[in-house]
Amino acid sequence: MSQSLILPDSLSSPLPVPAAPVLQADAVAALSQWLLSHRKVLVLTGAGISTASGIPDYRDDTGVRRGRLPIQGSEFRQSEAARKRYWARSMLGWPRLARAVPNAAHHALAQLQSGGQVGTILTQNVDGLHQQAGSRDVLELHGSIHAVRCLSCGAQHPRAAIQQQLERDNPALTRLQAEILPDGDAWLEPEADAEFHVPACLVCGGMLQPDVVFFGDGVPAARSAQAETAARDCDAMLVIGSSLMVLSGFRFPRMVAAAGKPVVAINRGLTRADDLLGFKLQEDAESVLPRLAARLQAAPPA
Repeated sequence: MSQSLILPDSLSSPLPVPAAPVLQADAVAALSQWLLSHRKVLVLTGAGISTASGIPDYRDDTGVRRGRLPIQGSEFRQSEAARKRYWARSMLGWPRLARAVPNAAHHALAQLQSGGQVGTILTQNVDGLHQQAGSRDVLELHGSIHAVRCLSCGAQHPRAAIQQQLERDNPALTRLQAEILPDGDAWLEPEADAEFHVPACLVCGGMLQPDVVFFGDGVPAARSAQAETAARDCDAMLVIGSSLMVLSGFRFPRMVAAAGKPVVAINRGLTRADDLLGFKLQEDAESVLPRLAARLQAAPPA
């Protein structure tokens, strides 16, 4: 089973695609009818579903990445300076992400899943907010920012425990104020991490890495296979809050569409799959999903 890579933007940016039709009149009613007409709807979510929880997203409405490129997995593992940079920024940025709570979109999606209107949720997000909102059958394609693993002994550590170690060993950094970036990252001047002490495994002293898929790394084979099975088994797909600009997300709607099954999206801006979509609601997820859930809850049984 082939793995999917999270590629740098220079490798993953698509050619321009034509925009999908956008419903103008009573879009939520049309989407509710669409959901009712399919038995097994697979959901794919991206950063746009979590912005209302105070977590910044990566891209603007045209799909262009904001700010600098994220750290590459190989760079993190091979360079002490890169690890200092990552953990220093994470020390400042992770607490805000850890305090984030599910927003109305997460809760509405959990309600839709509980009511049987949607099935498995594939998420590109690492924030854990779907589970906090009560969703089950959630597959985190890129892992979880709330866990850390040792590359030497394989031990798993809660990210909260590593935060305590970071703050204890780097007290000067706790006084800094930094701009918060996506996925628990933060802006930090390059020289600020020169004396930074990176955390070590609490079991063996080995190298620690957040339990997420870095850019340039592959989604683990077993997880990728599980997601591919969900894509094969569904009869329709709903994309929420994702531009699909990286292959690890885009390949699933592409796979579903290639099988002749419909794909629709709720996304404020451009997506890489616009030419594959049956239609797209260009609204925020926290606006659409609660109205959708309320409408379906009020609908008489089929």
